[in-house]
Amino acid sequence: MDHIVTVQEAVTAFADFAEPTDAELDAIELEMPAILADVDLLDAQIITMDRTPSELDVRRIRRARRRLLTALAGQAATAHRGGAA
Repeated sequence: MDHIVTVQEAVTAFADFAEPTDAELDAIELEMPAILADVDLLDAQIITMDRTPSELDVRRIRRARRRLLTALAGQAATAHRGGAA
């Protein structure tokens, strides 16, 4: 029973050193274009799950897929140049 703590203590127990490092923030910033492009692609694909895709849907999916591939290529190129930790 001595392991019981208040919710406030449990939530803030590691707050002092749980902040992301600069390297982690840089890695997130590097990945953000790919994450956003992936979300766009998933949104476009989800819309067409319950219906036949229109020409506009097909173009949106194709554009989102191209944007994702471009973002991933840029991310890989930056990591290859040593921009990622």
